Amino acid sequence: MNIAFASGQNFPNTSSDNDKINFEHKTSQADLSNPDNVQIEAPTINQENNQENNQENLPVTSVNQLTDVQPTDWAFQALQSLIERYGCLSGYPDNSFRGNRSLNRYEFAAAFNACLDTVNKMIQTAREQYATQEELEIVKRLQGEFAQELAELNPKLQPIADNLSRLEKRPAFSTTSQLLGKVIFAVSNVDGNDINGNVVFSHRTELNIDSSFTGKDKLRMRLLARNSTRFGRVADTDMANLSFAGDSRNDVEISQFSYQFRPMKKLEVFISTEGGSLTSFTNSLNSPIGSSAIGHISNFSDKSAIYELGGGVGAGIEYRFSDRVGLSLGYMAGDKPNNPQQGITGGEYGAIAQLTLRPIDKLSLGLTYIRAYNNLDTGKGSEFANDPFDGAANTANAYGIQTSYRFDQRTTLSGWVGLIDAEAQSSENKGDKAKILTWAATLALNDIGGEGNLLGLIIGQPPKVIETDVDGRKDPNTALHFEAFYRYHINDNMYITPGFYVIINPEHNANNDAIYVGTIRKTFLF
Repeated sequence: MNIAFASGQNFPNTSSDNDKINFEHKTSQADLSNPDNVQIEAPTINQENNQENNQENLPVTSVNQLTDVQPTDWAFQALQSLIERYGCLSGYPDNSFRGNRSLNRYEFAAAFNACLDTVNKMIQTAREQYATQEELEIVKRLQGEFAQELAELNPKLQPIADNLSRLEKRPAFSTTSQLLGKVIFAVSNVDGNDINGNVVFSHRTELNIDSSFTGKDKLRMRLLARNSTRFGRVADTDMANLSFAGDSRNDVEISQFSYQFRPMKKLEVFISTEGGSLTSFTNSLNSPIGSSAIGHISNFSDKSAIYELGGGVGAGIEYRFSDRVGLSLGYMAGDKPNNPQQGITGGEYGAIAQLTLRPIDKLSLGLTYIRAYNNLDTGKGSEFANDPFDGAANTANAYGIQTSYRFDQRTTLSGWVGLIDAEAQSSENKGDKAKILTWAATLALNDIGGEGNLLGLIIGQPPKVIETDVDGRKDPNTALHFEAFYRYHINDNMYITPGFYVIINPEHNANNDAIYVGTIRKTFLF
């Protein structure tokens, strides 16, 4: 029989069912010399100082309120007396009693002790109304029978009560916060005729603390530690970098601090004080390839390079006119926006406007415009593409077309074309112009070889200077990027991804030998 007495403590049985009872605290009972490892729970029901509790937490006042107790049950009269005569028994929040379960001596002792306190108070105030001599004899006998358990129980419960009192005085950590983790282990290598590379083992570890205050918002703080080498430093080109590359020498840093919320159904707002990006509120249309943890393996194949023209501190919005039309607008400042002499407008910045269309269910299209200042180094192109004016300040207008077509549940073809029209704003190159072009096509094949697996194929051209007014800074040839990876789904929290990519004519120079990069990436999500 499972009895829930409404007084100092309440001991539910140790059933395997995860019954959701309204209790404020639960702690292990292992230190009570209890062989059944019973759990102590402090109730919020039927207490004199809890009058403000909602209706479902109010005590049971009639046995008829217990939905699973019938007048024909052999214990009906006893329950009726406990509830209606003494008021020291309460059911579960769903008004059930669940009396077909067993309880051990420690559970009964705790329940009896709780009810005893209530009965004693009633006897002191109106003895003739609540207790007969026969009932008092029964109570006395039970006190003797369970004297040892009661003697052991009370001293043990006092520290728990003290702990509860201290906890109630402490500010509680938000129950709407959650910790999301991501760990990448990788064995990788870069090779080529002019490269002296070795196999390396590295990691990237992220912890996201996400909090919500309204249920329609998210405050995110991302902690990051990593030691993954940038192969660009070995191969002398950013085209060789892996998707998860970056080295903080394992020092933990705050890589993102942002807040997004939805003031109305069709509008989402994103604000970042650290680590924001233009794609934080804009769809790059490269799903499911575009994930550095369980998708692509190279930095180039993440998304169009034009999205790298802004990031850091700023804000953006996405407004969805309908399921088929959306508009993204935003502004991101980099460099040192907290410097009063520079601010968020006096240094690097990128402002974006993208119209995202879904003319039919299978096709998505993004039309993108970005205005940028001093932000041409995308980390994906050639040296000339990253700095077409040899260090001069510059402005740029970037235009992009992104598209994605989903043939069926398994097959998605995506791609982009991006053109950056830049102009020098300082030094002897002031007024000179340059055009930078990049493109790619990606093919994603889901559930190949098993559910959750992904085969990805990418071909593209890293950013290349195709026109310039500056002598000697036009890329002479065309580099091509070929990539293939296979993500194997172990379970929803573990993936392993072997992958390989090759860059032909790196730095857009046919005199350079091809670069080969391979990796085996193990991803843990928790």
